[in-house]
Amino acid sequence: MEKSEYKVGVAEDTKQKRSTWPNSSGANHLGCDGSVLLDSSSNSGEKDAPPNAGSLRGFAEVDAIKALVENTCPGVVSCADILALAARDAVVKVGGRYWSVPLGRKDGFVTSLVEANTSLPSPFMTFDELVQNFAAVGLNTKDMVILSGGHTIGQAHCAVVIPRLYNFNGVTGATDPSLDPTYADFLRTLCPSDQPLTFIGEMDATNGTFDNKYFKAVKSNKGLFTSDAALLTNSFGARIVNKAARNPQSFFSDFGNSMVKMGKIGVLTGSRGEVRRVCSAVNSF
Repeated sequence: MEKSEYKVGVAEDTKQKRSTWPNSSGANHLGCDGSVLLDSSSNSGEKDAPPNAGSLRGFAEVDAIKALVENTCPGVVSCADILALAARDAVVKVGGRYWSVPLGRKDGFVTSLVEANTSLPSPFMTFDELVQNFAAVGLNTKDMVILSGGHTIGQAHCAVVIPRLYNFNGVTGATDPSLDPTYADFLRTLCPSDQPLTFIGEMDATNGTFDNKYFKAVKSNKGLFTSDAALLTNSFGARIVNKAARNPQSFFSDFGNSMVKMGKIGVLTGSRGEVRRVCSAVNSF
């Protein structure tokens, strides 16, 4: 993101009311408070948790944006807000639709590997487990299915798919029957059973482009994760998948709405947070 682009984004988005965030006690540190950006000397931070380690990227880019913003207006724009804006701009850059990002978050002081492990949704979850996980942070079933569409620009380790390809449910030689057989054969060429740390380069046919191809893949039983396939196991979930697969513009609109809702999880305001000078470390006074 260029400096001028970021300044335009701030000018537009600060038109949002900055005092309308739901009250948050800050008791749960896993939220939209920039905690994932914090480094930990003991590798016990949110970014070090297995769901994030090796798969989250863009930390250097966020640091560069923060440095530019601090040079222009020091102590004003939080890392949490920068992360929310950068997520939106990254989606737009690769083909998604713009949405307005409410601003005014403060940065948190705590980062926790344990909370990330226990709170983040797992790629092995069933539909009901996913619904419960998202409901715990105020997101509904439609939000869960729509936000799964973010996998359209995702990557994954083979570790998440190997259990579906080899000895499924402990049965020697068995493959998850919910996987398209031809797709399963293709995945086995990418993921030998003894190489769980290998990266899978795509999660849909147009990886690197934000579109609705993920939902078309799920409809065709070519969802990579167990949790992707789970979206079809519930009639309401399947209807959302089918609509998103048919109508990309509807998906784009719904995705922006759900991202705004997700951006309100665990927000810190006032004295409960700070505006970090550097995103990877809390301020020292």
